Amino acid sequence: MKPLVLTTIMSTVILGTITVLMSSHWLMIWIGFEMNMLAIIPVLMKSFNPRTMEASTKYFLAQATASMLLMLGVIINLLLTGQWTVLNTPHPITSNMMTVAMAMKLGLSPFHFWMPEVAQGISLSSGMILLTWQKIAPLSVLYQISPSVNPNLLMTMAAMSVLVGGWGGLNQTQLRKILAYSSIAHMGWMVAVTTYNPTLMLLNLTIYIMMTLGTFMLFILSSSTTTLSLSHMWNKTPLITSLVLAIMLSLGGLPPLSGFIPKWMITYELTKNNMVTAAMFMAMTALLNLYFYMRLTYATALTMFPSTNAMKMKWQFENMKNTTLMSPLIVSSTMLLPLTPMMLAMF
Repeated sequence: MKPLVLTTIMSTVILGTITVLMSSHWLMIWIGFEMNMLAIIPVLMKSFNPRTMEASTKYFLAQATASMLLMLGVIINLLLTGQWTVLNTPHPITSNMMTVAMAMKLGLSPFHFWMPEVAQGISLSSGMILLTWQKIAPLSVLYQISPSVNPNLLMTMAAMSVLVGGWGGLNQTQLRKILAYSSIAHMGWMVAVTTYNPTLMLLNLTIYIMMTLGTFMLFILSSSTTTLSLSHMWNKTPLITSLVLAIMLSLGGLPPLSGFIPKWMITYELTKNNMVTAAMFMAMTALLNLYFYMRLTYATALTMFPSTNAMKMKWQFENMKNTTLMSPLIVSSTMLLPLTPMMLAMF
């Protein structure tokens, strides 16, 4: 893709999301979603082949259906209240419709079927944008309508998402699918706390984006798309194997690492609001996620793939891939736990 075309398309993607973030009018929010959706499709089809074409079509159909449902909810809200403002959605029908539309856009269970397929069909760089930037706009809308959302509906979708995100990734060997299921589980955690403490959702989103960006950058740097290609990394880039170990355990939410902060805070918030059963269920199903991260860690850093002596030291060309932000992202993805009080004060 030519630099000018790519710049124009990415500017439209960013502008669409910013329009959604800054609007208090339902029509402008809908327009922002449409701009974002139509501009992201060429980004998904960057390396043009039948796989990316199929993935982009699936993405378009899922997002268009969600936009249609959102518009239906907005029109019903307009007929009932006579207003276009976001904060005024008192009727349960409209708030439920908008919640379901946002769940489809985020890929929450039971509307998650498009997510792993789309993530698998596109390149690593496009997958990175899909699983990070594309989550911001729908979550911002959920944040704004959180006072009028049905908590039972959200909690049901959240619990299902955490379960599906853990279960779906168990038998996967493709890294993009594993990260897609991981994204579904993380979205479940974020949505669970939306009605009780929406600012915690923002903290979770920030940490999730940092961890996912760091993971994708490591995979792009080593050109890894499967568990097998990860297991070959020890004799090509030995340092990266240890970084993959740290960031995978952080994604799984193990205590000394940054990924533990959102799980800890959300579990605390849910128990504080008498949702002990939900918190216990989500904490136990998070172990499924931890299992497949541990499996990736084991394949990458804890085993040496059988090789001949000739393979021990590979002569390689200098890596020309741009990884400017990789170091700060990896540090922030693993070492933020001591800063938890400061982050809670900020959010």
